[in-house]
Amino acid sequence: MIGVFDSGFGGLTILKSFLARLPAYDYIYLGDSARAPYGNKSPELIYKYTEEAVDFLFKKGCELIIVACNTVSAEALRKIQQKWLPENYSDGRVLGVIIPIAEAVAEEVKKSPKRNRVGIIGTRSTIESRAYNRELEKLSPGLEISSQSCPLLVPLVEEGWTGRKETKMILKYYLRPLKLKKIDCLILGCTHYSLLFKEIEKVMGKRCQVFDSPKFVAEKLADYLVRHPEIEAKIFKKKKRIFYTTDDVNRFKNLGEKFLGQKMEIVEKVSLQ
Repeated sequence: MIGVFDSGFGGLTILKSFLARLPAYDYIYLGDSARAPYGNKSPELIYKYTEEAVDFLFKKGCELIIVACNTVSAEALRKIQQKWLPENYSDGRVLGVIIPIAEAVAEEVKKSPKRNRVGIIGTRSTIESRAYNRELEKLSPGLEISSQSCPLLVPLVEEGWTGRKETKMILKYYLRPLKLKKIDCLILGCTHYSLLFKEIEKVMGKRCQVFDSPKFVAEKLADYLVRHPEIEAKIFKKKKRIFYTTDDVNRFKNLGEKFLGQKMEIVEKVSLQ
């Protein structure tokens, strides 16, 4: 199975893209909703939560896990890959969401070198980690990179306030500094922001290209499976989908179906502690 892990609901936008691009595979989704959001927690706590989550998914039979959370990808993924995996699941693989979207932006800048002003929005942890900055600078030196943390957006999205005037006002407030810098590309550094994509495009205007994670992460996963047939061969292709949450099942199902864009048949509550 392919595991998809997020601190809550946002990773369902990544899974939605996987189901469209790679529908044959079996998927398990784990949303740690009881401890969300991760974006305002310490790096040590984020790592602890991540360790518990990936261990849970490997024990459920996952061969490959996608960390569909920018905060976790920024704060914990490297340590999980370099230290925890070799000691616990040497044959397992854990991938994140930052590199695929950074590569997509770098490719766009390569095509249009003068469009080199890049903006990043994300949770406080993601922005303070400078994970996107590091990847972008490696891939495309000389970029003008500006970033903006948006701590209120995740709770507003999870409360279903995406269309409210209050959310639009807060969004304009967060995006204004980046718009004043006339950025050419904007990275949505949080999977929750997919639900605000059209509003963000509207605020930023036509000259700014907005990069959202799901499309690019799905493309990279498809490419990864082609390049690693030894892993691909182990993943069942029965179109099975299982969803786990650490919080209320009904709330997860009701809100999660809005993120996923389809019904969830199997939803179970679990504890990771």
